[in-house]
Amino acid sequence: MSDLGSEELEEEGENSLGEYEGERNEAGERHGHGRARLPNGDVYEGQYEFGQRNGQGVYKFKNGARYTGQYLKNKKHGQGTFIYPDGSRYEGEWADDQRHGYGVYYYVNNDTYTGEWFAHQRHGQGTYLYAETGSKYVGTWVHGQQVGAAELIHLNHRYQGKFLNKHPVGPGKYVFDIGCEQHGEYKLTDVERGDEEEEEETLANIIPKWKATQITDLALWTPTLPEKQPSSVGPGPDETLGEE
Repeated sequence: MSDLGSEELEEEGENSLGEYEGERNEAGERHGHGRARLPNGDVYEGQYEFGQRNGQGVYKFKNGARYTGQYLKNKKHGQGTFIYPDGSRYEGEWADDQRHGYGVYYYVNNDTYTGEWFAHQRHGQGTYLYAETGSKYVGTWVHGQQVGAAELIHLNHRYQGKFLNKHPVGPGKYVFDIGCEQHGEYKLTDVERGDEEEEEETLANIIPKWKATQITDLALWTPTLPEKQPSSVGPGPDETLGEE
C-alpha cells in the first residue's frame, strides 16, 4: 500500500528559469499565462504571478509524471491530480507541495484509498479497497498505518474492532451475513524464532491470534404477523348452527 514514486519527484524552483514564452508584468516577471521549458527537461504551462507558478497549471516531468491542478507560490496547493511514472494516480487536495486534505489514490495494482491525508500520508478517516480480494478497510489511519477503531469488510463477513500497525488487536467481533456474530479478542503472540535472529526483529515476529469467547444465537429477521381477531359476524356463544 505504498505511495510509489510520490516523494521523489521535485519540481524546479523559481530560480531555475529556463526558456519562457508568455505574459509578463511591468517588472519583467512572468505574470499571467505562460509556458516554460526548465533546464532539467520538465515543462510547465499555466498561470504565473510575480515570477512564480500561481493558479491553475500543468507540470510535466521528463520521466512521464504529470501534475494538473492549482499552485500557490510555486507549490502544489489546492485541488490537483498527479499521475506518477508507475501509472498510479492521486486526485484530491494538496498543501505546501504535499497530499494533504481529502483525496483518492489509485494504485498500480488497482487498489484504491479514499479519505484523509496529512503530509503525504494516509491520516484520519479513510477507506482502502483491496482489488484482488474485494476486501475493504474502513476506519482510522495514523501516519500511513491502520490504527484505531475500524471495520474490515470481506465477501460474506466483516470484522469490527481496533487495529494497531495494520493488525487487529484487543476485543472485537466477526459479523457473518448468515445472521450470527462471533465475539472474542485478538491477543499478540510471539512466533518462535531462532537464536541467531536479532532482538530488533522481535516486533516483526509478533502476530495477533484470535480467541473466540461467544457466538450469539442465530437471529434471522422474520416479519411479525398481526394476531387473528375474532369474527364479528357469526353465531353467538349460545347459538347452534342449523337450529331454528
